Amino acid sequence: MKVLVALTYYRPHVSGLTIYVERLAKALAARGHIVTVLTAHYDHALPREENIDGVHVIRVPVAFRVSKGVIMPTYGQWATRLVREHDVLSVHLPQFDAWGLALRARLFNKPCLLTYHCDLQLPDGLFNRVVDQVTFSANYLAATWADKIVAYTQDYADHSRLLSKFKSKIEVIPPPVIMPAPAPSDVAAFRARHHLYGRPTLAFAARLAAEKGVEVLLDAMPTLLERFPTLKVLFAGPYQNIVGEEDYWARLAPRIQALGDHWEFLGTLNPLTEMPAFFGGIDCLLVPSLNSTESFGLVQVEAMLCGTPVVASNLPGVRQPVKMTGMGEVVPIGDSAGLAEAVTRILRDKPRYVRPRGDIAASFDLERTVDHYEDLFEAEVARTTHRVVLPRQRPTEPLVERAVEPAVTGGPRE
Repeated sequence: MKVLVALTYYRPHVSGLTIYVERLAKALAARGHIVTVLTAHYDHALPREENIDGVHVIRVPVAFRVSKGVIMPTYGQWATRLVREHDVLSVHLPQFDAWGLALRARLFNKPCLLTYHCDLQLPDGLFNRVVDQVTFSANYLAATWADKIVAYTQDYADHSRLLSKFKSKIEVIPPPVIMPAPAPSDVAAFRARHHLYGRPTLAFAARLAAEKGVEVLLDAMPTLLERFPTLKVLFAGPYQNIVGEEDYWARLAPRIQALGDHWEFLGTLNPLTEMPAFFGGIDCLLVPSLNSTESFGLVQVEAMLCGTPVVASNLPGVRQPVKMTGMGEVVPIGDSAGLAEAVTRILRDKPRYVRPRGDIAASFDLERTVDHYEDLFEAEVARTTHRVVLPRQRPTEPLVERAVEPAVTGGPRE
């Protein structure tokens, strides 16, 4: 098949969405499909076109930005040509241009599948509220014209402002996770390099953005430092000059700097060669997200695969990895005191939360995710072209959101 994948930002931009799409695109290409990624030329240092791991990446020039969005005057020309040339569209939202892609798919009788990664919620301000509404309207049109909509979990689909309006189109596909088991020698070297021996260690693995809830931890730090005087926090991911997050960084920077040796920024780490040791070298990963712009948190599963428990906020979707595995605690949204208590319980009895790697890997697997996408693509292509496609024989059963008794503190705040 010829698969056109469309999203606003692609790698090397770092976010859960870009990592998800990169893994999917590369895996489809490795299976012999012709994969093209249509994205924004957000950084002029990047080439306009290139081939990365078998994926043809086309970056459309950006005229100007609107908050975190981009305006690309020639996008329509590229979209028209590429939709005609491909068998199926895989469009990843939130994305302002998705409606135009879905419309072209309808006009050219090409199946269009949306993957809805999260709701869009920009920082406070009248202008940003207008941008939010415009983007929601564009995404609503895209969902109306799309054939299927992929969600990470049924939990998020049921609570999302957009997805809840299109329940008949929803297909739940687990997100793709790749995380090698950390080598003990690498973990030991990581802990020595960052002076972690004898120090309880918490961590974020994210870009520094308002929805990540970094201030929830900052508010909890006095309590945690009183209980664990040598506590250290590591932040892996980009933290400066993040598009749309400059004010957030300026607000938090003085508080973080005041923590001195208790906080260390690591920058962006290589996902396969550095992140395993990072996850294996910490005691607890934090995902205290604040709103529905976070729908799951791939890093939770990555940490669990390395033997590290998670404290996550009680948001639809975000709470699912802990609920499905029992490997951590769920705390009320924005509750610093609750976060401090959950972290304390994990640091004082970490073995109680750890599950075998095989149990985690059985539920979250890249190949299973790609199997689901491949089946869905083929079924939709067959429907639009009136061809008969025999179902593939898969060795594993589809993932269900089974409940494992987790440690949960506080009810949902929705």
